[in-house]
Amino acid sequence: MLGSPTTYGPEAENSSAGRKVEVVDRLERHRTELTGYCYRMLGSGFEAEDAVQETLVRAWRAYESYDERRGTLRVWLYRIATNVCVDMLRSAQRRALAIDLGPASQAGAALGPPVADERWIHPIADARALPEDLAVRRETIRLAFVAALQHLPARQRAALILRDVLCWTARETADLLDTTVASVNSALQRARATLRANAPALDAGHRPDDAARRDLLDRYCAAFERHDIDTLVSLLHEDVTMSMPPFAWWLRGREQIRLAMSDPAASCAGARLWPVAANGSPAFWQTRPAHDGGHHPFALIVLDVADGGIADIVTFLGAERLAGLFPPMTFDVHGKSA
Repeated sequence: MLGSPTTYGPEAENSSAGRKVEVVDRLERHRTELTGYCYRMLGSGFEAEDAVQETLVRAWRAYESYDERRGTLRVWLYRIATNVCVDMLRSAQRRALAIDLGPASQAGAALGPPVADERWIHPIADARALPEDLAVRRETIRLAFVAALQHLPARQRAALILRDVLCWTARETADLLDTTVASVNSALQRARATLRANAPALDAGHRPDDAARRDLLDRYCAAFERHDIDTLVSLLHEDVTMSMPPFAWWLRGREQIRLAMSDPAASCAGARLWPVAANGSPAFWQTRPAHDGGHHPFALIVLDVADGGIADIVTFLGAERLAGLFPPMTFDVHGKSA
């Protein structure tokens, strides 16, 4: 945890030990929900964690000026987090998924050069972004939804997240954004219109306890690990998409994916899948056999399930870096994780 009493700056050394612990504890209680908010704003788990740390640093330094009579600590922290995110977004390019960066490729085409890191939507672990009492909103950190949010100007984005995701009132949102209720409602109307054109339905195909969905994923994993391409492809939507950040290369359609998976040079034979909770979606670490007899992480795969099939497959390369966003996990040759 980053929230030790000395993490927030040298000012902490001038306070009593008991007071330091109390303040840090009050601030840390909000870390997870702030991370979810900043992730939706910024589209990157890495940047979200940086933004939340900056928010808590600012809150620590200004804590003596915080006045409970003017609003709750939670509202005050969201105000700081919004300002941090808006500042970070001033000169940033819109983050996106591969499907937003250009037309579909053909199986067998070269991957091309990697796209700059700051252009990508990055994944995030559910545990870092979804407090237990908000877990029902897991669909609001889906990759496609977060990518759609990036089409909105920063303040519209904040208004929509606060109103439609976190269920703040128009008055609370207006107070936080230092504007009027009429302005919030106007921004929200424009944001919703943009989102309807770019985002999937929030509840489409997202029933984590649905037995049919679990069976689909079990069959997908089994087929993947057997390298049974025919069975695997049969579980995909006809119009399925597949991408592999940081490359802009992406494919659309079962037949293109069949051809790509059949390429000996791109074979995943011997690979295994290990469940992980990411982006409110089915997700897996893909590992590959190593010389030491075990399995080493190769990529993080995030799936989108809709209407009884796999609708999207995003394979994030750079496992070593991504592991920093997820709980530590080791893999052994017997197929067990610890």
